Amino acid sequence: MYMPHEDEGHSHAEADADAAAVSSSIRGLVKDKCHDCFRRLGGSTGIAAKLTSHPKRGIRDEDMTLSWRKKEFGDNTCPKPRPRTFFRHVLDALGHVSVVALLAGAAVSLGLGIMEHGVKDGWYDGATIFLAAFVVFGVTAVISHAQAKRDHKLATESANLVVTVVRAARRQEISVFDVVVGDVLILKTGDVVPADGVFLDGHGFQVDESSLTGHPGPIDIDAGTNPFLASGVKVVNGHGSMLVTAVGTNTTAWSILSTLKLNTRPAPLEERLESLISTIGKATVAVALVAFTVLLVRHFTNSSTGKPLLIEKGVPIAVSLMATFAMKMMVKDKALVHSLSASVTVICTDMTGMLTLNRMEVTEFWVGTARPRTPTAISSSVVGLLCQGVGLNTTGSVYKPDNVSQPEISGSPVEKALLSWATADLSMDAAALKRSCKVVHVEAFNSDEKPSPSRAIIRDKATRLLVAHWKGGAEVLLAMCSMYMDTDATVRELGVEQRNKLEKVIRDMVASGLRCLGFAYKKVDDTEQSKVHHLEELTLLGIVGLKDTCRPEVNATIEDCTKASMAVKMLTGDNILMALTIAKECGIISSNDPDGVVIEGHQFRAMSVTRQLQMVDKIRVMASSRPQDKLLLVKRLKHKGHVVAVTAGEGINDAAALKEADVVLCMDVHGTDVSTDTIFLNGKFDVVVKATRWGRCAYHNFQKFIQFHIIVNAVAIIVNFMSAVTMGNVPLTTVQIMWVNLVMGVMSTLALSTDKPTDALMESPPISRTTRLINNAMCYIMAAQAMFQIAVLLGLQFLGNDDQASATMIFNVFMLFQVFNEFNMRDNVLAGVLKNRMFLLIVALALVLQVVTVEVLTKFVGTTKLGLGQWGVCLAIATVSWPVGWAVKFIPVPVRSS
Repeated sequence: MYMPHEDEGHSHAEADADAAAVSSSIRGLVKDKCHDCFRRLGGSTGIAAKLTSHPKRGIRDEDMTLSWRKKEFGDNTCPKPRPRTFFRHVLDALGHVSVVALLAGAAVSLGLGIMEHGVKDGWYDGATIFLAAFVVFGVTAVISHAQAKRDHKLATESANLVVTVVRAARRQEISVFDVVVGDVLILKTGDVVPADGVFLDGHGFQVDESSLTGHPGPIDIDAGTNPFLASGVKVVNGHGSMLVTAVGTNTTAWSILSTLKLNTRPAPLEERLESLISTIGKATVAVALVAFTVLLVRHFTNSSTGKPLLIEKGVPIAVSLMATFAMKMMVKDKALVHSLSASVTVICTDMTGMLTLNRMEVTEFWVGTARPRTPTAISSSVVGLLCQGVGLNTTGSVYKPDNVSQPEISGSPVEKALLSWATADLSMDAAALKRSCKVVHVEAFNSDEKPSPSRAIIRDKATRLLVAHWKGGAEVLLAMCSMYMDTDATVRELGVEQRNKLEKVIRDMVASGLRCLGFAYKKVDDTEQSKVHHLEELTLLGIVGLKDTCRPEVNATIEDCTKASMAVKMLTGDNILMALTIAKECGIISSNDPDGVVIEGHQFRAMSVTRQLQMVDKIRVMASSRPQDKLLLVKRLKHKGHVVAVTAGEGINDAAALKEADVVLCMDVHGTDVSTDTIFLNGKFDVVVKATRWGRCAYHNFQKFIQFHIIVNAVAIIVNFMSAVTMGNVPLTTVQIMWVNLVMGVMSTLALSTDKPTDALMESPPISRTTRLINNAMCYIMAAQAMFQIAVLLGLQFLGNDDQASATMIFNVFMLFQVFNEFNMRDNVLAGVLKNRMFLLIVALALVLQVVTVEVLTKFVGTTKLGLGQWGVCLAIATVSWPVGWAVKFIPVPVRSS
């Protein structure tokens, strides 16, 4: 089977017949793990030929070729559930218990009202409750639909990975959605296999299939006994290439992953909200039942039993509204979040790529104990060995289509820096190097094991000699070497004096912020191939220093995090000298922090649990760390009550720590699991501060809403309860209470959401996992306002006339109390309020609605029109809540966070 071309003399009909004959076998090859089919098709090479591909050159990079492959085998996309329509969200909201109860209550009220007062006058209460239910499920549906659209967009972007393929003998990066059957993919440690395929070539290749099979542990992959690679598995060791045999819905992962359901854990705020809503709801129901019982005994029926349902629904709506507003404001700050988090107390960050730009360049080079000024000062045989060590012991590649074009270099930042340096300074010809030498064996670096250099055995095709090359941390390699090669290719003994000099060279380079890598070699024979990882007495070839610049915004970001009481801990696999240098450059270590500890991963692992818990808050830098060290650190921090954010590195080995973290920080949305509480930094580390500012602001605004909401409902419940017990009637009807909850609930949420982050908010302590949602200061404010309003309203009830005008005055004062109380919920009652135009606009709208309610909707709400004098009295009484709110803020409050 191959793509037809006119120069090959094959027709489209022949190609289609060829495709029909073997396409089913190839599509099901990996899914069935059919070794007989694999052998019958001629192994990886035979399958590549049938797919008109080549193990080394890949497919032709032509539009007609790609279109034919997509038509024949499908594209690399899987159908996702269509986003729920707005109507579907409306139906979901209608199914909520509070809405169902409101609708049932509305129906009963409508029926009883018509029976008692007739159709003309008996439908008002029932219709008003229906309106309340409509507002509740309408707002809920709108918020849910907006959240679903945002999540769908994030999920689509996160799935758009960039993968490396070989097409027309040229490595190039493409979207995972553009991968087609026949493509040759280049894979390395940390990659996720994006399609089904068979292994072509590579070294030390192992994958983790637990996401598909549930069986933990690495699986060895080779071109003979186990060549099958399923989409979704993760490369945990080695590097290599694979031939794509199935994409999209034809893959192994599709039939498995499409049946899985996602289980998400509640955020810290959600956990506290569940408890708060439950407590408020139970208390309200209890009081309402007592009041109802009293009224029943007195043969009255005007009870406010519908209110607890609005409380239960109103709080989650407020949370969603405030979070949505904050996220929209963050987009203006060029930041993107999946879920706001106000409570991060510790950030565990990688060094490379997070604190640094991950754009490396070789700036210093040593051969033996000498630092050559130019490459011409080095013997050609030394240059040849260095080119082998750089150009063949690598996961990167150099592609140069002709002698005129600039070379195209791909790979990790380190590999690209080394290959660029060797190509430019050592005049390395990568194509000629591969023609003259054969890579016999490679053992790539694996951070899960004891940090060790990568190793490769190279056979010179002309001389048939074998040379083993090592590349890795300079200090590690130096300890393995007993000889060194000088610039004139003379091999000399690495004595104490020379070793001390080179150790000083390494220390000096590290102190100047350079990452030091070394190159060593040893000639071996065929009998030593299997023992290469045990060989010692190597010959040192050279040492290079790579510069990776810190991000320009890092220092200010670390300073802002410190002011906000968020500890930043740097974890890196680099040695302690390198880590300390970068930490000082970034501001993680400073003279103002005498208690800060710099530690190595193995030291932390060796401590007892008790000692780890004692040390964990003091740690600023963990050098020479492994993935399990990061996981252990996160667990110990969470054990002490911290809310931990962890940066997502490039390697798959961080998966356990990321899963354990409360918040994930990643530089890019692509390839990120958006089911987690995630902040996308969009290439700027300072976005974490912006996200925290808005997260804290949203949390603080929500606390204001909680105060406001509790005051409104506590006053209404207590006033009605006291009136029912003492006078046998209630001044606030069910319709009026629902009107206050709906209108003031929505208005207060919108108004209090408009307050923007302040510097004072960022200088306050973070919200830890155990911090109470309602603190002591909030209790003082709520108690003062509630007692003041209750006293005034009960006074009006007891002293006023028992007529509709007095009842309307009580309702009007109660409503105006809440309008003016929105000012009291602000940190400073009136300070800076004129700058917040949105807040003033919403307050003005609330006042207009109240005027309409009292003067126009009299029959619906059960009010009568008031004169200007009565309005003046109501406004005068309501404004007294301002000095009450201002005065209570000066009362000393004992600090208690949990």
